[in-house]
Amino acid sequence: MNKKKLIIIGDSAFAEIAYEYFSCDSDYQVVGFSVEKDYLNKGTLFDLPVVAFEELAKHFPPAEHSVFAAVTYTQVNRLRERLSQSAKKQGYQLASYVSSKAFVWRNAKIGEHCFIFEDNTIQPFVSIEDNCVLWSGNHIGHHSTVRANCFISSHVVISGFCDIGANSFIGVNATISNNVSIGRDNWISPGIIILKSTKPNSLYKANKSLPAEITTLGFFKISEEPT
Repeated sequence: MNKKKLIIIGDSAFAEIAYEYFSCDSDYQVVGFSVEKDYLNKGTLFDLPVVAFEELAKHFPPAEHSVFAAVTYTQVNRLRERLSQSAKKQGYQLASYVSSKAFVWRNAKIGEHCFIFEDNTIQPFVSIEDNCVLWSGNHIGHHSTVRANCFISSHVVISGFCDIGANSFIGVNATISNNVSIGRDNWISPGIIILKSTKPNSLYKANKSLPAEITTLGFFKISEEPT
């Protein structure tokens, strides 16, 4: 089968992960990488060329290649948004990846330039807009919408009839209750529980976990010499 040719923008850990998933579980063939010239520090990655983003079209013609910007939540997802939109304006098709091991209900809608990892559950009538990343193991409840340019990390629960504002980040193990709207540009730290709708540009920080004054061995009344 002839696979579509793909350029991955980025050369960091997410770029390496994206290379694995696109190569092993999609109809794309990764043929190169690209970063902005100020960050071009290596010539190859996985034996494939890494070229300056400003010269991308010279090396990989837009008519023959698609692009995925493997960038996480830098600048509250604005870097990924900027790079993908710049590539699109140059004529590149924007690629999406949806794991074959994700559960996506038949009438769920997924926009362009999304990356959805394994073990995500996307229920009926869900809408995932453009340029979203859903790391592994999330639950997106029925009739909910994830607006453009969001990053949903692992094991997040978004309940039914929720609306997640554009450019938001939701940390590991966070929970969003039913019928809640998350404002645009929200940062929700790991483990946070949101029970009411939030305002735009709100940051919810988790409290630091501090060790108890008593030690583990002391609590369990274990007496032994330190090794």
